[in-house]
Amino acid sequence: MMENDSRIAVAGAGSIGCYVGGRLAAAGRTVRFLVRPQAEATLRLGGLKLIDIDGRESLLDPADLKLTVDPAIAFAGVDIILVTVKSGATEAMAKLIARHAPPGAIVISLQNGVDNAEVLRRNLPAQKTIISGMVPFNVIQSEPDQAPLTVRRTTAGTIFIGDKSRDLADFLSVPRLAVAAKPDIQAILWGKLLMNLNNAPNALSNLPLVEQLADRDWRLLLANQISEGLKVMRAHGIAVAKVQGAPPAVLPWILRLPNFLFRIVAGKMLAINPHARSSMWEDLSRGRPTEIDYLQGAIIRLADQKRIEATTTRKVLACVKRAEGQPLRSHSVQQIRAVNM
Repeated sequence: MMENDSRIAVAGAGSIGCYVGGRLAAAGRTVRFLVRPQAEATLRLGGLKLIDIDGRESLLDPADLKLTVDPAIAFAGVDIILVTVKSGATEAMAKLIARHAPPGAIVISLQNGVDNAEVLRRNLPAQKTIISGMVPFNVIQSEPDQAPLTVRRTTAGTIFIGDKSRDLADFLSVPRLAVAAKPDIQAILWGKLLMNLNNAPNALSNLPLVEQLADRDWRLLLANQISEGLKVMRAHGIAVAKVQGAPPAVLPWILRLPNFLFRIVAGKMLAINPHARSSMWEDLSRGRPTEIDYLQGAIIRLADQKRIEATTTRKVLACVKRAEGQPLRSHSVQQIRAVNM
């Protein structure tokens, strides 16, 4: 049973970590944020502003935030650790948790990709409880030196975690942050991976999500990737569950509809905050490494094992690889399709 005074550590206070941790802290949960020095300075200066999908704002005062750059302090005596770092940093974070966290701490992955919980298991003691989770909504963050540090939620959805007892999900559910237990969490993670195949096209387009998805050429590019992903998953016998909205198998059909029909059938897909962009756009715009190897890369690795083409997915990955570390520029669908590999 979770108690109201159970202590939570957020391991990776980026967009998702700050939003989820901020909502929990605003509800009175005891939350400690493991942050980078620049984020710590900004948070100590102006606090943490949370903006919800309906535009409602709330500000957590710097005095109310428990911040540290030291993992030994962040993980000391905690009951729950929310891992929200990028997938490429999972192994390094697992080693810090192994070194500093109490043996009984529950570790929950709230990350993109399908293998993070397994990475955590390989690097943590066998008796450690590790739970997969899935965050369906989009969060964008202000510049790291802009005070107050602001995280804006731009899409809806309930966080799912593989909590068999449901006690943990109930404890983490607070006002404006719904968390539910799901026994088929791995299938849900595969469903989310299909949705995340749009992170890269959105980043390459340099458009807000609502503008990108309103353009049928961009939707066709995404539909082709999802079709390739579904083919690969079927070849491997991987179960895929829907995250929200339409079942995964129907998504390519919906995305390929003409614009006027798409607006009718998929109105909710376009009913998103005009500020919404993918986390990969944020990474490219700030010169950070992306998660492309854990999204499109996961599909391609499976495709290679079965000798499946997955041509569109490969072209998107190649474009992102070339864009990493470069000044952000807008790509067209035609430029992506013309990539030679």
